[in-house]
Amino acid sequence: MGPDVKGNPLYISVYLLIASFILGEFIFPKYPLVYILNLLGILIIILIPFIFFSSINTFDVYKEKLLPQTETNKIIKSGIYAYSRNPIYLCFVLFHLGMFLTFENTMYFLCSIGLFFWLNNYVIYEEEKYLKNKFGDEFERYCTSVKRWIFF
Repeated sequence: MGPDVKGNPLYISVYLLIASFILGEFIFPKYPLVYILNLLGILIIILIPFIFFSSINTFDVYKEKLLPQTETNKIIKSGIYAYSRNPIYLCFVLFHLGMFLTFENTMYFLCSIGLFFWLNNYVIYEEEKYLKNKFGDEFERYCTSVKRWIFF
């Protein structure tokens, strides 16, 4: 059995996108941003799918399953995983942030913060606990050489 993660991060991310759209468009006010931030948001929205599908492709190459609750047999250290231990989760958070910057919907921003904290403190914590127990020193070395997100 894999890590004891409650919920599917992909589903949670998509549900938050839908809720953010509905609440942000019809209930909460929008706050105009500087045009360059809108362009940055568009750039993020365009680039994130490439990183996301690259991460998924790496899982396929190693014949590992994506769901965090499943058992794993290898630590993936190549490709995008040489720069971030959690590029798929990073994509979820950055996509929400890109949506906020593009559409000026504050709910996307609030959900990106909430999603970050949930992923960091509950999903990744459980996954890392599982991987430390399963792989020991090999996982510890990987953790010291590659950051959890990108910068921290």
